[in-house]
Amino acid sequence: MSKRAAAALVAGTMVAALSACGSGGGGSAGGKDSGGPLTVGFSQVGAESGWRTANTKSVQDAAKKAGITLKFSDAQQKQENQIKAIRSFIQQKVDVIAFSPVVESGWDTVLKEAKAAHIPVVLTDRAVDSKDESLYATFLGSDFVEEGKKAGDWLVKEYQGKSAPVNIVELQGTTGSAPANDRKSGFADVIKTDPKLKITASQTGDFTRAKGKEVMQAFLKSQPKIDVLYAHNDDMALGAIQAVEEAGKKPGTDIKIISVDGVKDAFTAMSQGKINVLVECNPLLGDQLMDLIKKVKAGEQVPRRIKTGLPTRQY
Repeated sequence: MSKRAAAALVAGTMVAALSACGSGGGGSAGGKDSGGPLTVGFSQVGAESGWRTANTKSVQDAAKKAGITLKFSDAQQKQENQIKAIRSFIQQKVDVIAFSPVVESGWDTVLKEAKAAHIPVVLTDRAVDSKDESLYATFLGSDFVEEGKKAGDWLVKEYQGKSAPVNIVELQGTTGSAPANDRKSGFADVIKTDPKLKITASQTGDFTRAKGKEVMQAFLKSQPKIDVLYAHNDDMALGAIQAVEEAGKKPGTDIKIISVDGVKDAFTAMSQGKINVLVECNPLLGDQLMDLIKKVKAGEQVPRRIKTGLPTRQY
């Protein structure tokens, strides 16, 4: 297959490893006496994607390098598992709790328990929708709404000056999660400016390759014409590409593919012309997270929200 020119819209710092991809809330006093090595409880969403695996490794490696004892818990994409893990961290009297929430809602009770124990909480990668911002110290991660807008901007420009309807199918991330909610809303806000751009089907693929393929197969059977696929992450896009090829169509040509993350396999697919656009989201937040944790534990003033940059790069 001949290579095609493709645009990569970068959300987050370009990471070579992937190509090889306010005031502190909750109090500054942790569970142990100050002066010794910090102990951090970290609850990860799961291992649903290449992005998440890279994110986990980054956090673990950074903790080791910083001399921080990391108590790690894999929630396997279940909120109840994360709540149990956070309560366990509270019982163990860790110094700081960090976690990437599976979904946005339903955290107030357990976060109040952490606050009562004087253990500050740092949100990483994903945010929560609590109205009480005193329940967590800060949020570190990407701007998912902006990522969705970047994807929409490319699509509007791609079809500028054309009059035929453009039928779009959308593979959403995990229902109720911050990236799924925000990447959907950012994209929708941009494409609504062009009435010929229509989302004809939208369904969750749970951020996994297998579910992305399964849902795309259903889209191909139910939708008479698909011009564009917008996937909320690369693993779903890569699964969808398999479905498109098995249906006898050419991904990137017969159906334009827009994806978010920037994992190695996605860049490979883009170089083969199978993905038209990548909005990159940097998973390697470990060093920045450990630095932030130290500041929060020390009671330093930190911004309520710390976002990664959004430079744009053309391929």
